[in-house]
Amino acid sequence: MRQIVFAFSFSLVSVAAMAQQFPAKPIRIVIPVPPGGNIDTVIRAIAPRMSETLGQSVILETRPGASTNLGMELVARAPGDGYTLGANTLALVANVSLFPNQGYDPERDFYPVSLVATSPSLIAVHPSVPVTNIRELIALAKKRPDTIKFGTSGSGTITHLAVELLASQTGTKFTHVPYKGGGPALIALMSGEIDMSVLAVVAVAGHVNSGRMRVLAVTSGKRMPSLPNIPTVAESGLANYEFNSWVGIVAPTSTPASIIKILNEHIVRAARTPDVIERFAKDGTEVVAGTPEQFKKVITDEVALWSRIIRQAGIRAD
Repeated sequence: MRQIVFAFSFSLVSVAAMAQQFPAKPIRIVIPVPPGGNIDTVIRAIAPRMSETLGQSVILETRPGASTNLGMELVARAPGDGYTLGANTLALVANVSLFPNQGYDPERDFYPVSLVATSPSLIAVHPSVPVTNIRELIALAKKRPDTIKFGTSGSGTITHLAVELLASQTGTKFTHVPYKGGGPALIALMSGEIDMSVLAVVAVAGHVNSGRMRVLAVTSGKRMPSLPNIPTVAESGLANYEFNSWVGIVAPTSTPASIIKILNEHIVRAARTPDVIERFAKDGTEVVAGTPEQFKKVITDEVALWSRIIRQAGIRAD
């Protein structure tokens, strides 16, 4: 018994010593998507500020592939020492339903460190579609089920889930047309190849007044300061609808809570610097950095939500 007590006490001392010395070397954040996307943009904005306050380099390692599964499996299998983190978005909670045999579980294999930011999307239609708001879009979809074609950046992606959530809440049916990325979907919308799409604000902002699309609503709970004339979906008659993409950072589940606390403090501090907040606001992105517990609740709630939506819509990953 004395040996067991001694071993347990020694392990506690080791964890405490590790936290006191942390960080003693550079920290890497795995980005599981190609450069230029929302995850990459958000993390690149806060990494230099994290480096300044931590006193160590924060290195971003791009590991795209398999709908973010490649990079996230690497993080799940990394040592729980705080030196390997992963950044992801809704794919973290949706992939468990889209890829039943993936090599990790979002709730079991990761320790939530912090949410960083959330971003709304814009629901837009081609000018030929005879609707001017969400209420009219829903009425048209009920009148002509499966005739409104909506384009996305791929099956099971954020833009696909946003429309399926709308369909689930309104009892409507749309026809899905997947593309290989948001750019092709945007081009298809403006050319009239599809009727509707849900698009990232940063991708659409320059086209809002072009006449090549009609933006009906923003998916966030409140209007965007940069696009104040665009109503929310809730204002347009669907009170319970809100859809925001988020970016958060996780660590391997074996990471000590004391190290998670240190990482969380520096992530929150970096995200809440005035220049980062201002930079994000231009793209409609809002800083929401908070506690690990808050992020854990988001993960738990959204695993359940997207499991239901994916099952109801019969979504299969590309």
